[in-house]
This record gives sequence, structure tokens and C-alpha cells, in this order.
Amino acid sequence: MTNAAQLLQHPPRRARRMVISVAALLAVVAAGGWAWKHWSDARSRGPDYVFATAQHTDFEDLVSATGLLQPRDYVDVGAQVSGQLKKLHVEVGSEVTEGQLLAEIDAEQSQARVDASRASLRAQRAQLAQSRINLDKAERDLQRLRRLWKEDATTEELVQNAETTVAATRAQINTQKAQIEQLQATMRVEESNLKYTRIYAPIAGTVVSITAKQGQTLNTNQAAPIILRVADLSTMTVQTQVSEADVSRLRPGMQAYFTTLGSQGRRWYGTLRKIEPTPTVTNNVVLYNALFDVENPGQRLMSQMTAQVFFIVAQARDALVVPMAAVSLQRPGPQRGDGRPAEAQGQGAPRGQAQGEARGEARGERAGAPRGEARQRGMRGPNGGGAQQAADQPRPATVKVALDAGGVAEREVTVGVSNRVQAQILSGLQEGERVVVGTKQAEAAPRRTSAQQGPGLGGMGGMPPGGGRR
Repeated sequence: MTNAAQLLQHPPRRARRMVISVAALLAVVAAGGWAWKHWSDARSRGPDYVFATAQHTDFEDLVSATGLLQPRDYVDVGAQVSGQLKKLHVEVGSEVTEGQLLAEIDAEQSQARVDASRASLRAQRAQLAQSRINLDKAERDLQRLRRLWKEDATTEELVQNAETTVAATRAQINTQKAQIEQLQATMRVEESNLKYTRIYAPIAGTVVSITAKQGQTLNTNQAAPIILRVADLSTMTVQTQVSEADVSRLRPGMQAYFTTLGSQGRRWYGTLRKIEPTPTVTNNVVLYNALFDVENPGQRLMSQMTAQVFFIVAQARDALVVPMAAVSLQRPGPQRGDGRPAEAQGQGAPRGQAQGEARGEARGERAGAPRGEARQRGMRGPNGGGAQQAADQPRPATVKVALDAGGVAEREVTVGVSNRVQAQILSGLQEGERVVVGTKQAEAAPRRTSAQQGPGLGGMGGMPPGGGRR
């Protein structure tokens, strides 16, 4: 009896393990069933959309770049004669007027050369005067000998010698005149060099840099040394480097603005003046210089400031806009014989592909669109003209709109100005309507662990085929 009672109170260990395993299996099956039902219910409700509301606002299609500020008008003042820089009359930041004395170079040698040229010129003029006296004497002797020869009082040889003396004296006078002209030209050069020892401001402005020091010896035999730079800071030029992907969207005359570090968001506006055709290549990156000028009242803008530049390709004022992610742009369909489109294409394309095309157009594929006049209020270039409208002509597109009764419906719209973030809706949509911009991430069904999988199932359990994200 005692052994039988012990067996009833303490069942065998194998039976105890079987009970625990059955209980655990039932718990796993119950949890899996609940999870499968929850996932199936969520799938039957359809995708969980993310909506955005169409609203009126102002926005711009911009090309951004970085640039440096430089004075539009400046002169590098250099030395034209060699010598020691004797005196600097200005310093960096000095305001100068046109014709003001800036610096002096030691003029001792230049003055000596001028004095020597003047002395040579005086000596040459004295020789010319002596030659003219000799010519007068030679002409008198020739006339006397001719009278004597007529009276047979002298020989023909003496007459010929007198004629030769007169001709030689006249030639000597011509030579001396030419030498005097040469000496005069040389003296003008020496006098100019003497004048160049005093350096004057060529324009009115501000001394922005000084590269030479007082007492330094300047050598002009190889290149003209730069002493200082005078710049007119009332007008600054923004030298902007634009990538080759964006330069095709720029046009001279378009509006641009920039901000600087520490400007607290203040904008300076200007008009694109020119695009230099020769690029600069740095680390295999091709950049083109785009230049525009801006007034600088109070000289708050300084040289070498870094500017964050924005070129306004197109802009819309008080326009109805939606996020670009909600827009599916349509490709133009084939043309019929009468020039009208045969059938719109692209409506059945996958939404991700259509949105990718929309983003591609926002990055600059619109630059090749035909020119024309904007057909809706708010769609205009920054200068009010058609130069900027060519890139943003109306284009057909589709959006998914939320219905009052629930669900969504696809609707055709017309897109105007757009950028990478927003798109202007010209027709087909009203303010306050909600459009689909995406879907929330679907909740995936739980995967079974390796302990829950039977032999040979591997990773096949937990969700039926095709049950991934929607």
C-alpha cells in the first residue's frame, strides 16, 4: 500500500514533462491564432494612408549655390619704376579720393637720369647751333668761289670741294636734329619715371589690402609689383559657383538673392548679370561662375564673405499647393496626325515610379519644356516675364483625394510651378481637400521562432506568401 500511494502522489517524471509540453503548445497555438486574426483584420481594412491638406501659400522653385563677395570695381595699384618704397600714406581701411597720394618711391636715381637727359639735350642743341654757323660759312665760301670760277680766278676742284662741304654740313644738321628728338623722347620717359615715383589713387574707394611694406625694395624688371588694392565697396559682385546639373536652368536677367552668416536671415537681392562659359574643375566637379551685383549701403557687405545664393527659377504667389509626394506626373502621350494627343499615358504606372518621375522633373528636367505664357494667376517668373516660365508650364498629373464617405479616389489635376517639396495645383483640386502623400508602415505578423517551427519548415512559417508590406 505504501508504494502505491507514493506512485499516486508522485507521478513519473516523463508524464509530468508531457503535461507541461501540451500546455505550452496550447499557449503557443492560442497566441498565434490571436496574432493571425489581428493581422488579417488590419489587412482587410486596407492601407493606412497619410494625408496632407491642400492650402494657399507662396513658394519658389530655386537653384541654390554658394558664392563669395567681391567688390565690383577695384584696382590693384602697382609700381612702374624700381626703387625703395620710401613712404606709405595710407593704411588698410583708409578712404581715398581719386588722385590722392598713396605712396612714394625713392626718386633719387630717377631725378639723376632726368638731369642727365636734360644736360645731353642742351649739349646737342649747342652742337646744332654750331653746325648751322658752319653751314652759313660754307655757303658764303661756295658763293665766293663760284664768282671767282666765272672769272677764271680759281679752279673747278675748289668749287666742287666747297659744294661738298655745304652738303655735308646740312646732313650733319639733320643728324643732330634727329638726335635731339631722340634725346627729347628719352627725357620724356625719364620724366615719366620720375612722376611714377609718386603713386596716386586711380579711383575713389577704400584701401582693402596692402601687400608691400614701407622700406621694401621694388623690382619692376620682371613684373609690376602690387603695392595695395583700392576698391569701391558701394556695389558688390557675388561670384557664385553653380554645378553643371543646375547651370542650364539659369538665364541672365533672372532674380537672385543671398544670405550671409550672421545676417539673421536678411536677404540681398540682385539680377543675374552673366554666366561665364569657362568652368572651373575641382576634384572632377565641374562648376560655372554666375555673377550678379548688389548695392551695399552702409558697407555691411565685405570682401570674401561667404554667401548662400538662391536663383529664383520660378515662383508662385498665393498658390494652391500640395506636397510633391502626392503628385503623380503623367508622361505626354503619342501625337495623332492633327497634332492632338492620342491618349494620356502614365496613369497606370506604379505610384513609386510616377513619384520618382515627379522628383526628376523637380530637379531640372523641366528646363527643356517649350516657352509660353503662364495661364493661371500666381504662375509667373520672378521678373514677371516669360524667361522663367518655360521651365514650369502646366502639366497633367493625378492625385488621390480623400472622400467624405471614406476611402480615396484618384483625380486628374494640372500642375504649375513645382520644386522638390511642393507643387502648385492650377485646376482639379480645392483648398481644404486632403490628398494622399503615403501610407503608414503596415504591422507585420509575428514570425514563429525556431522553437515553434516544425522540422524542415525553416523560415516559412508566420505569414502567408505575399503578406508583406503594402
